[in-house]
Amino acid sequence: MTRDPGWELRLLSLFDDLEQQAAALYEAERDVEVAERARAEYAGVTLAGRMMAARGAEVGLVVEGVGTITGRLQRVAAAWCLVGAAGQDWIVRSAAVVAVRGLPPQAVAEAAWPVTARLSLASALRRLADGGEECRVRLRDGAGYDARLGRVGADFVEAFTGDQREPVLLSTAAIAAVHSRGA
Repeated sequence: MTRDPGWELRLLSLFDDLEQQAAALYEAERDVEVAERARAEYAGVTLAGRMMAARGAEVGLVVEGVGTITGRLQRVAAAWCLVGAAGQDWIVRSAAVVAVRGLPPQAVAEAAWPVTARLSLASALRRLADGGEECRVRLRDGAGYDARLGRVGADFVEAFTGDQREPVLLSTAAIAAVHSRGA
């Protein structure tokens, strides 16, 4: 009986081929799993997280009842942001933001936000009220009030308009943005 000296080489070659096929299948499955994990992680990214990564950048916000506000994004919190536009500061309620342009592709996780980013919209409105400045409160339905802000409740703010002694109570859910009256 004659022994074929190349049988071992053919067998090793077959094993190499099988190993390469298995490695290719593993890589393909791994690529699908990595893509699935990336999609699942991105599903937890918030608009505020994307905006937090853009602090200091020029952005354009389309705001319900207001239109487009273009300016430098100065502060970001979960419920509001501060945009400096044309010499004015706009406090914009996040729930009224319809669209945003100018954001980078990355986001900042909420755990990495500064402590000031945890301030509520009520805190920002209280600061305006403490300053006693005339401002324009723009509502999501397009209405506006030239007013001085008074006390800020859990879900409303007192707005003193004109010479009125009695304030108009504005629901914070209805507020789209607030800016100085000069605009």
